[in-house]
Amino acid sequence: MDIFAKCVDFTDAKDLMATGLYPYFLPLTGNDGSTARYEDREIVMCGSNNYLGLTADPRVKNAAQEAIADLGTSNTGSRFLNGNLELHERLERSLADFYGREEALVFSTGYQANLGAVAGLAGRHDVVLLDKLVHASAIDAAMLSGARIKFFQHNDPEALDRRLAACPPDAGKLVVVDGVYSMEGDICALPLLRDVCRAHGARLVVDDAHALGVLGDGRGTAAHFGGEGADLVTVTFSKSLASIGGAVIGDSAVVQYLRHHARSLIFSASPSPSNAASALMALEILKSEPWRVRQALSNARYVRDALAARGVPVGSSDTPIVPVFTEGRTETFTLWRSLLDRGVYTNPIIPPAASYRLRTSFMATHTTEQLDFVIEAFLAEFANLPAAVS
Repeated sequence: MDIFAKCVDFTDAKDLMATGLYPYFLPLTGNDGSTARYEDREIVMCGSNNYLGLTADPRVKNAAQEAIADLGTSNTGSRFLNGNLELHERLERSLADFYGREEALVFSTGYQANLGAVAGLAGRHDVVLLDKLVHASAIDAAMLSGARIKFFQHNDPEALDRRLAACPPDAGKLVVVDGVYSMEGDICALPLLRDVCRAHGARLVVDDAHALGVLGDGRGTAAHFGGEGADLVTVTFSKSLASIGGAVIGDSAVVQYLRHHARSLIFSASPSPSNAASALMALEILKSEPWRVRQALSNARYVRDALAARGVPVGSSDTPIVPVFTEGRTETFTLWRSLLDRGVYTNPIIPPAASYRLRTSFMATHTTEQLDFVIEAFLAEFANLPAAVS
């Protein structure tokens, strides 16, 4: 059988394009953070993870430009060999200090950080236990590790306890959860999950991709709960830190082990100078301007409360992520297109990624006028649905 046959038979995207409702790979021609340009018009960006609004900050852009001037556009090699920069190590020290941990290890993407952490630690004699809503990168990492994989009910410490109790006593056990879940915007029950892990001799990894810059005055999930964190934390730079890249943060012994065993680090080119410099500058701004964290949360709350008050079905998240629930594929894509035509960019989500919804997220730099524009657009389009909101 020709393995390419399924490619020829795949027509879903083409069929959706024919209806004018294809929502993927839209080519933006400009990006100013809270606004973007699409088809020569300005739209309000409510689909980005740029929570602190730093992607267009002059300080971040200048840091990237200066890094290119000093170090070039690429290191053209792995950090393991010729691609390691003093700049990478400065970023690692800053991240470790920010999280109050011993050491950090910088990767080229957040995806690779999860791959490196999970597949670097777990093997075929171990068990990796995943929250059923954990990010796909953690699932891929578990599969790559060759370990036995078990899922447990979302954010349920009792379900995790049962799963761990059923593990072979001689197996290493690694539990992986998200700090903030990207589709719902809910926060993991870190203290309870950590207690369960300790009771069973398991190690806990928290992916703080959507928690860095959002929870605990920006310092992540552990700071949010005011106590001890997970055994290991992974982060990405592609959200609050206005760049691309990722890191693993934890005890020196673990980080040093991963430096020499994480295949996604060793066999990948290192982060470009501009990416590392922009992430480092964004982190410094986060440290010195905590108002951005509060403003992002306030802006999301403003929209969430306004929509909920008018009967629009929204999630109850206490993060910048505001899911707006929809009924079925057609309604999801139609609402997405109508909002885009009005000048509001959202992300349509369909199964299996999550239940039907438009995922919106808000930045510290969204203005009240922009937020009101978004609210009015949603209310107008929901009023056109068969069962209109009040």
